[in-house]
Amino acid sequence: MATHPYFATLRIAVLAGNSLMAVPVQADIDPNQNPFCTLGQSQKIKQGLAIAPVPLNLENKDRKLVGLGSYIVNAQGGCNDCHTNPPYAPGGNPFRGEPEQINIAGYLAGGQSFGPFVSSNLTPCNNGEPEWTFEDFLRIMRTGVDLEDSEHPPGNTPLLQVMPWPVFGKMTSCDLRAIYEYLRAIPPQQCGH
Repeated sequence: MATHPYFATLRIAVLAGNSLMAVPVQADIDPNQNPFCTLGQSQKIKQGLAIAPVPLNLENKDRKLVGLGSYIVNAQGGCNDCHTNPPYAPGGNPFRGEPEQINIAGYLAGGQSFGPFVSSNLTPCNNGEPEWTFEDFLRIMRTGVDLEDSEHPPGNTPLLQVMPWPVFGKMTSCDLRAIYEYLRAIPPQQCGH
């Protein structure tokens, strides 16, 4: 990745063994370098783990990325509003002045109708893994391509029409990796195809 001259001059201090090193900061770092993705995010990670409305499976997952992903999904992204049908349990709709209670039975399982469009299931499949690879997820979030559209041949797939992918596509790869890790950690629902 080419480094913009401005970012080449920024540095952060990283403790490596007994040495303190200055590391250049880039606008978008490799999301597989988890320590850098979650560096300085401890409050968001803690809050994200506290506000997750469902039990999380943290086995073989990066706890910090899961916590950061939960914060993005549940405190910033509003993903529940479109990807849970209905978003709130009976008597738990904050827009009606009721104490918020998320519909955990259908949490992020999709099915919310927007005219001719229906929101996708974001939960992992029964094997605990998402329907899409991280690379597929990045492609969807960055370009809006609808990988579930079977009416169009590959290369002629239409774009997602309701999903705000142009906004999510501007997120760093680290933030998108955190969202993906969180989605891997939530309880599975029935997957499509």
